[in-house]
Amino acid sequence: MVELYPPIEPYDQGMLEVGDGNRVYWETCGNPDGKPALAVHGGPGSGCSTRMRQAFDPDRYRAVLFDQRGCGRSIPHASDPATDMRCNTTEHLLADMERLREHLGIDRWLLHGGSWGSTLALAYAERHPQRVSEIVIASVTATRRCEIDWLYRGVARFFPEAWERFRAAVPEADREGDLVAAYAHLMDRPDLQMRTRAANAWCAWEDAVVSLEPNGKPNLYSDRPPADQLAFVRICTRYFAHAAWLEEGALLRDAGRLAGIPGVLIHGRLDLSAPVDTAWELARAWPDAELIVLDDSGHQASDSKRERMLSALDRFARE
Repeated sequence: MVELYPPIEPYDQGMLEVGDGNRVYWETCGNPDGKPALAVHGGPGSGCSTRMRQAFDPDRYRAVLFDQRGCGRSIPHASDPATDMRCNTTEHLLADMERLREHLGIDRWLLHGGSWGSTLALAYAERHPQRVSEIVIASVTATRRCEIDWLYRGVARFFPEAWERFRAAVPEADREGDLVAAYAHLMDRPDLQMRTRAANAWCAWEDAVVSLEPNGKPNLYSDRPPADQLAFVRICTRYFAHAAWLEEGALLRDAGRLAGIPGVLIHGRLDLSAPVDTAWELARAWPDAELIVLDDSGHQASDSKRERMLSALDRFARE
């Protein structure tokens, strides 16, 4: 088994005022004089885990982690139906990342993330290329409508039983339409039982899609604490119902803005959640990116993914 770096505690942390009544949790780990790196978590709405700290060599990196608006330790929390979600969009998150960089006095930093974290990292890098030194992303996504439609409809052909349960959790009138939007509507309702049922059904579907992966963790989504699960599904459905407020294909179209930024893209060929074609298209549009396709991996972590991720991060730390 490929081991990450040993567990480490932050040497600094805080709550950053980002406006609209939001405060974003952040922490820094490792070497205060090391190479700055930002960990961009997935979801959207998953929040950071302590294991994310362990991707970075603590002697070489000044690793920054933050919980995106509405999740993790950031407040207000999206599990509270009173939380105003109008101030939680991709544009808000990009502004928060830049505000955090300025707050910490960092000129340029490496970006590291996976899944939704890869989308957000790419959007930030294309917006602020002069602030990004390198990019290491796994389970590459661009949150295009075609990717969302695949994950919440197209892939159903592999899991017809789970798909029927997923559809059955929304009102019958919505089952032939936009299921993601229907779930987003349910997650904005004040009734806790209704929101909990919807969140449980959404997470069960997410678990089903990754269930065939050889290195996957069972109940990856369903085992989250109830409040974290409610926040995750509320944020996720909102973002995906709006295709993350990104013009279709914009991240691939504008990949030329990443010219001069070295990148490593790590993707599992067995990833049913996010098929490898997005990573392939991105690598063709971004000449400074190296694409690594792993035949034994899916969307979740695996030994080979960890090995390639650590190798890339260690190489960039030396450089």
